[in-house]
Amino acid sequence: MEMKEKRHLFSGKLGFILASAGASVGLGNIWRFPYLAAQYGGGIFLLVYVLFAVTFGYTMIVAETVIGRMTRRAPARAYAALSSGKPFYRVGGWLNAVIPMIIVSYYAVIGGWVVKYFAAYLTGGGASLSEDGAFGAFIASPVEAEIYFAVFTALTMAVIYMGVQQGIERVSKVMMPVLVVLAVVIAVYACTRPGALPGVRYFLVPDFSRFSCKTILAALTQMFYSLSIAMGILVTFGSYMKDDVSIEQSTLHVELFDTGVAFLAGLMVIPAVFAYSGGQSLNSGPSLMFVTLPKVLNSMEGGQVIGVLFFVLVLFAALTSAIALAECGVCLMEEHLHWSRGRASAAGFLLILALGSLSCLGFGPLGNVRFFGMQFLDLFDFLSNSVMMPAAALTTCLLVTREIGLDAIAAEVEKDGMPFRMRPLFGFMIRWVCPVFVLAVLAGAVAGMFGWITI
Repeated sequence: MEMKEKRHLFSGKLGFILASAGASVGLGNIWRFPYLAAQYGGGIFLLVYVLFAVTFGYTMIVAETVIGRMTRRAPARAYAALSSGKPFYRVGGWLNAVIPMIIVSYYAVIGGWVVKYFAAYLTGGGASLSEDGAFGAFIASPVEAEIYFAVFTALTMAVIYMGVQQGIERVSKVMMPVLVVLAVVIAVYACTRPGALPGVRYFLVPDFSRFSCKTILAALTQMFYSLSIAMGILVTFGSYMKDDVSIEQSTLHVELFDTGVAFLAGLMVIPAVFAYSGGQSLNSGPSLMFVTLPKVLNSMEGGQVIGVLFFVLVLFAALTSAIALAECGVCLMEEHLHWSRGRASAAGFLLILALGSLSCLGFGPLGNVRFFGMQFLDLFDFLSNSVMMPAAALTTCLLVTREIGLDAIAAEVEKDGMPFRMRPLFGFMIRWVCPVFVLAVLAGAVAGMFGWITI
């Protein structure tokens, strides 16, 4: 076919799984998942999230991976090719192309915070991070915050420059196993602290009295963030996947990695907070990792060592996801502008620095600049995660059902010689359920913006 020109490829199944798992396992799992689980009922949130992961998440991962491998194209050209260039799907393709560059710009800012915390614990300065106002003072410092943001961005783009197999795949093969081992060690340590058992119970045992529509919307929103749905990543990585690699099995392995690390993150953070404050600090929200956790670590025996291990884990997770996000932009420039990888990587570095500086300085010199009451980082997060990603996911559902067809999807999935075992579930979800979920997320975002609900 004309659309299948020479392209970067993963070496095989393991390369795709670890790179895709690395894309999914990031700050969404280790930073965002624990504080959402803490706020929305612990065990009941975990149960709802897992149910969504094995149905909605599975379906969208398969759909996006298939689109990438069928076309061997980045999202913008992939969607155009499969829809005969219809404008609606072209917009969906470009949304998938633009979203990752918006996300990685502010994601790298948070990654810089992680570098700062890791460096502090590594050099024995972790206790200073537990002081009141330490985090706020750091992110408000334009020079220090920008330096750590630039360091994280440079690390990310250095891996991108090395290429798909020598960079992304090689780094993922090292970082992902180490990340899982560290997560298990820290989770076991946290769960065995005095006073941690009530936190384990809160996180693992569903309390149905805490179930609400907010639980559903929060779990759905987290699903997009955590599984890299509608970010262009899965389409791009799918385009690097060899034909004899099983899409179905790879999807299940990616989900297992992602949900497993989110589960371990909950066991790392929530029991530790219970041991520290009896659960009184659970509602600290996004500041749970950067404000509350350092206080927890400072109160623990061996907290300095655990801090080093925890933040190197978070750093690895942040890097693997940032690499995947940035790769989408580099792939786009290689494909549309016919630039070399080196030139595209350098351009990506400068673009992330320029756009991300708005988010970075939004806590300092640009702190008074707000849109709908939001700083730049919150604005970019809202636009990408709550508006653009649901819209992009909706175009994917419609592209699959109205243009590509389930038979063509099944034929692509079965190229490895195995039957598409989950085809009935996939067909039902992509046609009827996923669009409803996507519209629910979009409606929830609009309602939240106008203050009708709070998520």
